[in-house]
Amino acid sequence: MADMYTKQQIILHWIVVVLIASQYLFKHEIAAAWATIRSGEDFSFHPLILLHVVGGSLILIFMIWRLVLRGLHGVPAAPNNDQFLLTIISRIVHGAFYVVIILMSLSGLAAWFGDVIFAAQVHNVLKVVLLALIALHVLAVPFHHFVLKDRIMKRMVFHSD
Repeated sequence: MADMYTKQQIILHWIVVVLIASQYLFKHEIAAAWATIRSGEDFSFHPLILLHVVGGSLILIFMIWRLVLRGLHGVPAAPNNDQFLLTIISRIVHGAFYVVIILMSLSGLAAWFGDVIFAAQVHNVLKVVLLALIALHVLAVPFHHFVLKDRIMKRMVFHSD
């Protein structure tokens, strides 16, 4: 098990964070286009539609890359002061992130390119699940830093070769 995340793992983490944030911030155009298409009307193309599709595709590629790196390099061990239950919750949340993000990308692509309504519905449900996971993940940072007083946050921010 690694002591630190690799530089590649850290960079990919933050690239995916930015891409996911942009997906939420700029989703209006693709949602409007989807609604227009579903109503049988022609939609007017907007560059943010392409940005959403390309962003989702990049997220899928980067998440698969992250899984490969995780397999090759592992992840840092849980802090010594972590209770067993916290370690289990952390593993479940991190696993859920990978599953939900990959399924969101795949369902979005299936909905947009395959006109699969069920995929669009799954995509919308996963959007809420992902927001909950993000909230839990973000709230864990001050908990680890101020309550548990461990250095877990620094593993994803600083790297020394």
